[in-house]
Amino acid sequence: MADPKGFLKATREVAERRPVEERVQDWNEVYPGGPGRALLPIITEQAGRCMDCGIPFCHQGCPLGNIIPEWNDLVWRDDWDGASERLHATNNFPEFTGRLCPAPCETACVLGINQPAVTIKNVEVAIADRAWESRAIRPQPPEWLSGKTVAVIGSGPAGLAVAQQLTRAGHTVAVYERADKIGGLMRYGIPEFKMEKKVLDRRLDQMRREGTVFRAGVNVGETLTGDMLRDRYDAIVLAMGATAARDLPVTGRELGGIHQAMEYLPQSNRASLGEPATSDGSDQIRADGKHVVIIGGGDTGADCLGTATRQGARSITQLEIMDRPGEERPANQPWPTYPMIFRVSSAHEEAGERVYSVSTQEFLGDDDGNVRALRLVEVEFKDGKFEEIEGTEREIPAELVLLAMGFTGPEREGLVEQLGVELDERGNVARDAGYLSSVDGVFVAGDAGRGQSLIVWAIAEGRAAAAAVDTWLAGATNLPAPIPPTERPLMA
Repeated sequence: MADPKGFLKATREVAERRPVEERVQDWNEVYPGGPGRALLPIITEQAGRCMDCGIPFCHQGCPLGNIIPEWNDLVWRDDWDGASERLHATNNFPEFTGRLCPAPCETACVLGINQPAVTIKNVEVAIADRAWESRAIRPQPPEWLSGKTVAVIGSGPAGLAVAQQLTRAGHTVAVYERADKIGGLMRYGIPEFKMEKKVLDRRLDQMRREGTVFRAGVNVGETLTGDMLRDRYDAIVLAMGATAARDLPVTGRELGGIHQAMEYLPQSNRASLGEPATSDGSDQIRADGKHVVIIGGGDTGADCLGTATRQGARSITQLEIMDRPGEERPANQPWPTYPMIFRVSSAHEEAGERVYSVSTQEFLGDDDGNVRALRLVEVEFKDGKFEEIEGTEREIPAELVLLAMGFTGPEREGLVEQLGVELDERGNVARDAGYLSSVDGVFVAGDAGRGQSLIVWAIAEGRAAAAAVDTWLAGATNLPAPIPPTERPLMA
């Protein structure tokens, strides 16, 4: 363990973000020098708060089973290389999760029963960033090749985890991505202020040096069909995510200025990196000087909020149909479960108004066919459904509406139909406990099989699926794998 009395001597501290008035003027990460550097002045003390709890429930809270007490102890002892080795033993990409994961490990921390939890997420990213700076992270190419080939469809966290694990096991792996650059939503869905793309690119460079082949700009299902894939590769892993966005079919939906979040964010990300915002030369969707309404209160909505703020929106309102969560853990969500509590992201600190318990009734347009306002009504949840509260209707200005209401599953048209894989009752690609679909040799990992979830679940499923594919190809595997998701409850 770390300092035996650390949790008694120090209180929880997290990395400080840059001042709001400074950070909204650029697209850089909100932490000075990155989140890893921002915690360094207090990291030994914070790692030392990790207690000898006997049963570390943080292991259960983390889908990857990260060995958190061990790397906290190593940081406290100033053994950074050892901490990096222990961290990478269970997580291929801690620099991603340390920035993007909501840290269910922290809500499961034993210290968190009656005190502020250990600063696990901040310590994690500090270990990873320091390991990159010291060049402790190096390519790990296989010693021999198996002669087996694997196609991974999708280059998000699940696809990259599958690819890195199988490449290191000696298989020849090609990752296909329909966008023009590798990274999936981590590149074009996550804004630069949450994770700068140089963080992604350095990991991709490591994977290339290990032998993983990346093929961007290939829309599998069109230029490369399912039959062609099956002819070329010994195994296929579907890791294309859940990209079918949930829509809002109310009156006025056809008006101009109403867009899915994943139409808006990729353009903004490209522009912030100095790239053309659109591939066809059309105008970029922008928030400059507009009344912006974001429908959806989750992380994607917060990403839209931070982006619109940096583009100079006149006003920003984020709508959520659910009630405002409380500040404390609800009684029906006891420790160590992940509680629904009121959380404030960096984007929420910067601008915008959050409105809860409302439902959109109608979009109102101007004479040019563009949205000008949104009519909403307050709702309450009764008898298993939302009911409108009479007399609470009102209009709010809306010149740009962004739909951030989540995703309904993978896109069915194209590859999924061509392969003939079965879908489950939720519309995801069905798979067994070994991540094998209904079609022999076709495996499924991440959101494509699980449904919309967290980056940490995507990496965990990628690692587990890689072990299953390796077993299927070679008859056995030495690859580690987290507990199959069928044996873990979904995060609340």
